[in-house]
Amino acid sequence: MASSLLSRQVAVSLQHNLRLSVPRYRCVSKAATKSSVEFEYDGPLMKTTVPGPRSKDLMKQLGEIQEAGAVNFFCNYEESRGNYLVDVDGNRMLDVYTQISSIPIGYSHPALIKVMQNPDNLSAFVNRPALGILPPENFPEKLLETLLSVAPKGLRKVQTMACGSCSNENAYKTVFIWYRNKERGDIKPTKEEIETCMVNQAPGCPDYSILSFMGGFHGRTLGCLATTHSKVVHKLDVPSFDWPIAPFPRLRYPLEEFVRENAQEEARCLEEVEDLIVKYRKKGKTVAGIVIEPIQSEGGDNHASDDFFRKLREIARKHGCAFHVDEVQTGCGGTGKFWAHDHWGLEDPADIVSFSKKMLTGGYYYKEEMTPDMPYRIFNTWMGDPSKNLLLSAVLNVIKAERLLQEVARSGKALLDGLYDLQARYPHILSAARGRGTFCAIDVRDEDLRNSLIIKARNKGVVLGGCGERSIRFRPALVFKEYHAHLFLNIFGDILAEYK
Repeated sequence: MASSLLSRQVAVSLQHNLRLSVPRYRCVSKAATKSSVEFEYDGPLMKTTVPGPRSKDLMKQLGEIQEAGAVNFFCNYEESRGNYLVDVDGNRMLDVYTQISSIPIGYSHPALIKVMQNPDNLSAFVNRPALGILPPENFPEKLLETLLSVAPKGLRKVQTMACGSCSNENAYKTVFIWYRNKERGDIKPTKEEIETCMVNQAPGCPDYSILSFMGGFHGRTLGCLATTHSKVVHKLDVPSFDWPIAPFPRLRYPLEEFVRENAQEEARCLEEVEDLIVKYRKKGKTVAGIVIEPIQSEGGDNHASDDFFRKLREIARKHGCAFHVDEVQTGCGGTGKFWAHDHWGLEDPADIVSFSKKMLTGGYYYKEEMTPDMPYRIFNTWMGDPSKNLLLSAVLNVIKAERLLQEVARSGKALLDGLYDLQARYPHILSAARGRGTFCAIDVRDEDLRNSLIIKARNKGVVLGGCGERSIRFRPALVFKEYHAHLFLNIFGDILAEYK
């Protein structure tokens, strides 16, 4: 073991010295030499183009079983470690996308392996209970230890779910039930309401709505899809609801250089939100809730100022709407704070905060008054998975012990500074670098070039993701360090140099 660690340190030291000898424009980490983490690789290692021959064969096999057109390549997760994803052809890639932002502390982390190897945890993995009716004995304890230990400000209740879409779908139902009970007061549902709800008619099925924003993404189930406005492929041919869609601010970057123009754009959008709430109330489609992402992710990594969100929260309160913050992609530390909306400094907390992805389980936090009034109103067979709480407990311990939120701030600064430098050197290709923590993005000249750069980067050993019309988004794990940022920037810089 000692000799293995020593050889790894020597290799890293040589790598660091080599970096110092490359041309001056390359990114050089000023951080301490990479620490010897046994489960982490030293860098990318490419053997074929991606997808390689084995991946292509498996894609053909899968295509005969189900629609597999979105598959990029097949992975060898047993060999994947830390920030590195290994494919079935033996290619080792620095993963700066991490399963669409859903890997919290890297691949095959020892702390998570330990959870799986603990015989006391076997039952949670073998017996998946119907949590709504038959939860295990330790379920309340594990919720207190995990999800409630990191609950957003002002929210002390949590409902577990399986994924982001079902989390938001049930959060919307919670909003509608809360709003109708608020209107109804202490009166029980009428006979007419009970009868009409069974045939999808009012008043039993009130014509409420959720206000969402152009460019937003909240899931692919029917209710969520009505609030999703990011890509045509998600929505085409699927019936939807007549719910209001407000414009999301289209800001100019860097934000600090366009304060006046961006403030005017945000004021325009906030005015439109209020107009829509009034308009839909008049047409009998009362806005019961407003849903928004702290950073629009799938829709193009669109940002707004903290002041915009504070004012939006005030509008929701003024009109009696629930304020729902969708933290499915932004939650669990990627922006440098555990919850991205912590950056806003809200005096009045959100009513609902949904989560999934890096949290390993889905669900939503909610205020006491949002609690459904009867059992089975928010319900499905599994309602999450208690084994995920065991893994989440280990993740939270690693985040705390290794001070990963501070690490995200450091590596995020290195990444964003590097993106600023690259767009300054290649203004004909890149623009609008932006980000919070490691939750970063940059725009490419057009969609075709964006897609080409992502493929070129993959064949050079870096996994990236696209979003919006022409953006590249960065979603590394929380264990992504400054030297990983510089490694990526050097590889990406070499690719961009081909376009001079």
